[in-house]
This record gives sequence, structure tokens and C-alpha cells, in this order.
Amino acid sequence: MKRILAMLTAVVAAMAVDVTAQVSTVIANPGENAATEININWHSPQYKGYDKIYYAPAECQDAKHRKARSRQELCTAFDSMYSKNAEGENVYEYPHFVRNTVQLKKLLPSTLYRYTIEGDTSVRYFRTAPAEGAFRAAIISDFHAYPPLPGRQQAAMVMLDTLENINGGAFDLMIHLGDVCAWGGSYSFWQNLYDEPHFRNNTWAGLNGNHDNMDRTNKKNTNQFFRFTNAAPLNGYDGEEGVCYFFRYGDVLFIALNSESMRSDEGLEKAQQWVKRVVAEHPSQWIIVMEHYQWFFGETGADSQYPRWCHVFDELGVDIALGANNHRYVSTHPLCGGEVVAPGKGTVYVQTPSSDNDRGVDIDSLAFNHDKIRTRWTEGANTVGAMIMDVTPEKITLTLYDRTGTPIDTVCAERSAY
Repeated sequence: MKRILAMLTAVVAAMAVDVTAQVSTVIANPGENAATEININWHSPQYKGYDKIYYAPAECQDAKHRKARSRQELCTAFDSMYSKNAEGENVYEYPHFVRNTVQLKKLLPSTLYRYTIEGDTSVRYFRTAPAEGAFRAAIISDFHAYPPLPGRQQAAMVMLDTLENINGGAFDLMIHLGDVCAWGGSYSFWQNLYDEPHFRNNTWAGLNGNHDNMDRTNKKNTNQFFRFTNAAPLNGYDGEEGVCYFFRYGDVLFIALNSESMRSDEGLEKAQQWVKRVVAEHPSQWIIVMEHYQWFFGETGADSQYPRWCHVFDELGVDIALGANNHRYVSTHPLCGGEVVAPGKGTVYVQTPSSDNDRGVDIDSLAFNHDKIRTRWTEGANTVGAMIMDVTPEKITLTLYDRTGTPIDTVCAERSAY
């Protein structure tokens, strides 16, 4: 009986979509050890004929492809969502689809791979991490992709073009710190975004932002929107698997948090205990913790998430804390015990500006934390900015660039001396 019900469910799902549609919403995420493991997410209109992935190093054009089979599940998380189409018309979306995820293992470090998915002719790419040593990443956030206003997404993608030109080519890793969609519950927004070349041809590590966590009405808030459009490692704590996660990239331990699950004291405590366990069990030369919410309010410098986390970061020797959300750039001196300390003796807190040329905000005079905050930046309502992170064995350098490619600020975390 269970088998019959499962077959009927699949039939209903197929009837709810265009079964002639191609594979969509494809993204490559780092595995727990990003040097040898990459996770892939894609969605298909039905089960049969879409569950295989073929991959090989990009330079081996004549090499025989390796093959892997996906784990499949019916996804209805986006069903009956009130949204807007690209023409700005009010619509309801009913995207029943099959979610496919696969963990590719035993990959070569520092290698560009090409891959194709059964049922689709597109060639996409991902890059594995170095086993150790130097790498470069692009960091962006808060572009609130919204098809009725395509300029938002376009501004962010052009910003990434600019960073690539500065870098002299593709990055090893792409990082977004959340709010990449205006409404995470609008499935078509994710589909449209992931069809961009920067998403098709890179490995992405991302965060669940408050906008990614909500539907248009802001009445349904769930991490499922992010979870089902990504294949992050399933090593988070209870209820946050695939949303909160950690991965090793070269000599760096990255820890990704979900701000939406830490609104209460209880939720914060769960996240902090998990972070402590991760750091204890995975010693690393560098530790970077990422969450969507800001450490300080950029308009005046007032405290935000900083006092909730600083004692944990001091205890664990976190090198860099990355945040976003406030739509203003803020960077600090190295901090420990609530005071400015020498490089390598504390945590550098950095939060990205918005990048959509639409929802930026001004700053006021610095009224709080004069000693801690070293730089703030915004272009006002039409802000576009993003960062390059350069990791070497000796230090991590973060540089903020504006839309023209002009460097605005540079901060460093020295070799850890904890």
C-alpha cells in the first residue's frame, strides 16, 4: 500500500508541473571537506530520467565521465505561494518538483570540474578547494533578487563581473551572506537567479537571510526555502541540517549560522553550543564564522549581534566574523574582551553592504563603539559593493570594492596567535 501511495504522489507531482521542463535550480555547494567533496542540488519535473550526474575534470575533454546517482524527494515547500511574475502581476505559484541532491566524493583538490545532469544538455562547473594554502573568494550579499525589478539582480551580477576582472579570472569560492531573494518562498526567484552564469559556473557557500526565509506576506517563515534550494553539508544541529553547517576550505574552517533560528535566548544557546562543538572537533589554522545579521548597526555604530557572540568568539579564537543585512559596510579592529587588541589576538568583525543598487541606506554620525569600529561605508539608497577575500598561510585579507572596482577598505586577520 505504501508503495502504491508513493507512486500516486509522484503522478500528482508530475501533473502539477510542465513535465517537458528542463532541469532547474542547479547549484554546487562545498562538501564538509571542500578539497575532495562537492554537493550538488537540482530540481526536476519527475523522478525518472533526471537522477544521474556526469562529471570530470574540465581539462580532460576526452576523459570518461564519472557518474553518480542522486537522492530524490518530492518537494512541496513552495506550493501555493502568493508572488509576482516578471511583469509585476500578482500570481500564485504551484511548483511541485522532485529535489535531487548528490554528494560527490574522492575529487581532486584545486581542480575545476565540468558536469552535466541527466535530462539537461547544459554544461556547468564547480571548483574544489586546495588541500591547504592560498585561495581567493568573492563575498556578496543583500541583492534581493526580484524579477519585476531585474536591475537588482543585474547590479549584483555586474558587481561580481567587476570582482572577477580585478581577480584576473574566476574565484576559487563564492560566498553570499543572505538575502539573495526578495522572498525566499517565491520559487521562480530562485530559478531565475541560479540560471545566472555566476551561479552556473562556480561553487557557492551561502547563508539563509531573513528575506530568503519568508514568503511574500511574511506570514510563512521557514528555513525550508533555503534548505531545498541548496545542498549544504547536513552537519548542522537538530532542525538546522543543511542550513547551519560547517566545511573546511584549505586551512580555513567556515561555520555558517542561521540568524532566524537565533532570535530567542534558547535558539542562541543551541547555536553557540553547536559552534563550540564544531571548533573543538575540527581544529583549524583559521576560523571564520558567518551569519546574516549585522554585528553593529552601521548608521550609528550601535551594538547588534556583537554582544551576543563576542564572548564565544573570544573563547574559541575566531579570526573573522562575517555579517550582512544592515545594507551598510562596517569593519572593526581586532577585538577581544570588548577591547581593541593586537593583530592575531582577537576577532575582526566585517559586514557587507547591499549590492542591488536599490535598497541601500545612509549613515549618520558615529555615536557608539568609536574605539571598535574602524570603517563604515555606503553610497546611500543606490549602494553596490562586495568583497574579495585573499587567504594565505600568513593572513586573511578582506578588501571592499565599489561598483567601479575602486578599493574602499582593507582589513586583515593575522596568523592566529591564540
